[in-house]
Amino acid sequence: MSQTQHDIVIVTPVYEDQEASGRLFNELAKELGQRVFVIAVDDGSVRQPLDIASLREGGVDGVVLKLRRNVGHQRAIAIGLGYADERLLPGQRVVVMDSDGEDLPSTIPPLLAQLDNPAIDVVVAQRKSRVETFKFKAFYQVYKRFFSLMTGRPISFGNFMALKPAAVRRLVAMQELPIHVAAAVLASKLRTGICPLDRGPRYAGQSKMNFVGLALHGFKALMVFAEDVLVRVGIFSAGLAVLSIGGSGLAILLKLFGYSTPGWFSIALGVLLLIFLQTGALALMTLMLTGVMRSGSVVTAVAHREFIAEVFETAP
Repeated sequence: MSQTQHDIVIVTPVYEDQEASGRLFNELAKELGQRVFVIAVDDGSVRQPLDIASLREGGVDGVVLKLRRNVGHQRAIAIGLGYADERLLPGQRVVVMDSDGEDLPSTIPPLLAQLDNPAIDVVVAQRKSRVETFKFKAFYQVYKRFFSLMTGRPISFGNFMALKPAAVRRLVAMQELPIHVAAAVLASKLRTGICPLDRGPRYAGQSKMNFVGLALHGFKALMVFAEDVLVRVGIFSAGLAVLSIGGSGLAILLKLFGYSTPGWFSIALGVLLLIFLQTGALALMTLMLTGVMRSGSVVTAVAHREFIAEVFETAP
């Protein structure tokens, strides 16, 4: 049965997680029945490759996209969206979710309900509660504040979202999508609705994302807004440079009027000069990098086909 015969299309990446994804398919069938079509992107799994039998046993229609190699969670989602976009009809809705059970199938209807609003293009899940360690929660709070400081935009959602076909079409044309899906949604200027939802526990196994991976994932979100980050760093550096010049002038005046203690003037002037040189060089570098990025930014669609080795369908 083809994608066009269902009104809900699920895009989910799977990497070495056959047990958890199998349970997800079963839960999707119970929750949404024949309405759902699953695009499961097997992100180069070697130990537990995803088989089309998992979808059949779960009772859902869909396809398994076997990728040629492991490309990472975000690019796998982008590939799945690119595949879905080629077959979407106007009345269909696309849901992006993880396959480990933390994105609950029972919370999909509230997401879809908000898409009935003609003024909303995409609905994102904002977590009310998390089943995570204290270290993860603390890191996430720091990350959100750092992201807001560096980009001027708040971020409080992940990959769990529902999209209209026009939103999918816009996202797959963005070169930022494979880098960080949530940040790409922010950069897309799509009209976004927020749906507070609880986060569930994993169905099985352990998360393959370690602390280093989480930090890298966070920095990739900053890469999407690299121009904004560079400009803000440049402005901050220029501000420090101006303050160091003012401080140097004040130190010279204090020296001339005899208010400085022996040795104080040379130390203070040396430190302020060093700050000026470093911040001035940093400001110049950031402005140059911003210019390079602007001149070399070319928007290209997600080339999903070159990553797909095989496509298996439940009912070809």
